[in-house]
Amino acid sequence: MTHRGSRVLHVGSLSRVEGEGALSLHVHDGTVTTARLEIYEPPRFFEAFLRGRSYTEPPDITARVCGICPVAYQMSACAAIEDACGVTVDPVIRDLRRLLYCGEWIESQALHIYLLHAPDFLGRPSAIDLARTHRIEVERGLRLKKAGNSLMELLGGRAVHPVNVRLGGFHRAPTHEELRPLREELKRALDDAWATVRWVAGFEFPFAHTAADLFALAAPDTYAIESGTPTVLRADGGTESFPVGEFTDRVREIHVPHSTALHSRLDGRLHLTGSLARFAINGRKLSPVAIEAAIEAGLGDPREGAVCRNPYRSILVRAVETLYAVEEALRIIDGYEPPARPYVDVPPVAGVGHGATEAPRGMLYHRYELTAEGTVASALMVPPTAQNQGAIEDDLLRLAQRAIGEQDPGDDALTALCERAIRNHDPCISCSTHFLDLKIVRTSGAIPDETSGGCDA
Repeated sequence: MTHRGSRVLHVGSLSRVEGEGALSLHVHDGTVTTARLEIYEPPRFFEAFLRGRSYTEPPDITARVCGICPVAYQMSACAAIEDACGVTVDPVIRDLRRLLYCGEWIESQALHIYLLHAPDFLGRPSAIDLARTHRIEVERGLRLKKAGNSLMELLGGRAVHPVNVRLGGFHRAPTHEELRPLREELKRALDDAWATVRWVAGFEFPFAHTAADLFALAAPDTYAIESGTPTVLRADGGTESFPVGEFTDRVREIHVPHSTALHSRLDGRLHLTGSLARFAINGRKLSPVAIEAAIEAGLGDPREGAVCRNPYRSILVRAVETLYAVEEALRIIDGYEPPARPYVDVPPVAGVGHGATEAPRGMLYHRYELTAEGTVASALMVPPTAQNQGAIEDDLLRLAQRAIGEQDPGDDALTALCERAIRNHDPCISCSTHFLDLKIVRTSGAIPDETSGGCDA
């Protein structure tokens, strides 16, 4: 609608993201002055109702934060509580946890690649519409997702909100006989994962460059998934690691008036966690097959320090990570020997524990304070989408500004650009609430008072 020299565009909702929110762009005399990711989904209050519960309950309760990545919440909760209690699990249990996490990576990354993100590159409005023109590819994506779900069902008891995870390990460990058919399904999934890499490598990728610091876990000898050391790769190329116990000293959460989710800054700077960060920091620790796939996909050789800062190309990194997760799952299954006990005892200890793991969307941090009796005195969860919001807004502002500066595409094209830019990061808004209506305000002349109407949601 046009009035008094201003153009305002409203879009009812953003499809193909998890959660509810809005975006406002304010364009004044051809300059994008604000880009606000306005998350309005109600707060979840998980941290509040964990207080006073038994220290054994967070792995089950926090899994309900997200139906897409419940294992991430369970593994971060277990890591933090076991840290508080001074317990280290056996190598076999650690491998089983990694195997379960691989299942989540496979199903979640396949969901994002095929059903949420690929339609943007192929000019289709939805995955259902994509299936009409690319049925073979969509069926391949569903097979991949099913393979990940099969892993989660066997190790977790069910694919959504697994029930077999407990402090110290699992209620029950799988047998060789139970893993055998799963191995056959994963062998077929390995072919599908390779085909996925080659398929997405053929997409056309607009130019974009994130200026945020990249933030991910790093492990000495493997691509970090279920554990590691927080590591930051600065925009200027500098690298620094710090203990997970210093997370809240370095990553500070802040309230913003336009979102029910907290924003955060790493050492006062914008940071981005997720696939791009993991590849930049850990790429050289991928398997030889995954490194070959990264090179073939055009991401460069991670052994030589290849870094991808184009959020549109994150779909390539996710495809490589999916291939790696399938291969890693097969490696763990081939070397598996059932443990004598599926868990180690975790007696309660008064103290504070920290844990972080790599959810498909990025680093997920948990902190718990326990009493000597094993009661949760306080809890803190910092999900990846909440960490990424500032960097997403910065990407949106610069992408929109570039589009308007080169040749103003008009409201419809600018809407599509912004929606794509957000989906590049695969936000999980429900996890972050503690998108999308789109509102673009175009003005000229004197800068209006934004608090009195200009670009409020």
